[in-house]
Amino acid sequence: MRLVFFVDFDGTITKEDTCDAMVKAFAKGDWESLDKRWQQGELSTEECARETFKMFDADENYLKRFLQENMEIDNHFISFVNLCREKGYGLYILSDGYDFNIKVVLEKYGLTDIPFYANELVIDGRNFDIRCPYGSKSCSRCGVCKTEIMQKLKPEGSLAVYIGDGFSDICPAQSADKVFAKRKLLEYCKKNKLPAMEFNDFSDIINWIDSKAEILAE
Repeated sequence: MRLVFFVDFDGTITKEDTCDAMVKAFAKGDWESLDKRWQQGELSTEECARETFKMFDADENYLKRFLQENMEIDNHFISFVNLCREKGYGLYILSDGYDFNIKVVLEKYGLTDIPFYANELVIDGRNFDIRCPYGSKSCSRCGVCKTEIMQKLKPEGSLAVYIGDGFSDICPAQSADKVFAKRKLLEYCKKNKLPAMEFNDFSDIINWIDSKAEILAE
């Protein structure tokens, strides 16, 4: 059976959420209240980002250096990527974060060939903005509609495996065939009786693939 993995980026592939980290580092103001309103669904990703960027004190070079020096990925993610390549499994990153952050981090680890979908971070000098080319016409909650992208990319007859940790992962997790969850996503799955396997890092997912080797080979 062909597996296709759809993986969240911030807090799932990375050890720390790059969006949270850059806001903490560069936003001068009450960004916490905006984030809380986003978590409660009162603000969309686009609205929250635009208001937060009004508080930013940085430029492209500061942000790039900050990401390169501070952001690390899961210790087992590269092994997971290599296993997917070896087995011929599909792998996509679906993020409600920023393309700039993803590019910088993936480049740091030599993983630039992994396809990803994310919001566009627009930087003009010290002015930051967001564009959302992958948003849904029917729902403005997230800047990137992971559910719609996953449904478009999943080949017929394949098994869609979703891996995530946060609020933007709740919707796609409900459409996936198999879910690996931690933190906020895991809490939601438990509360709403959505089948999900708890994971700590990508070694758990590698072990799952190995344990299903005979079935997946059929």
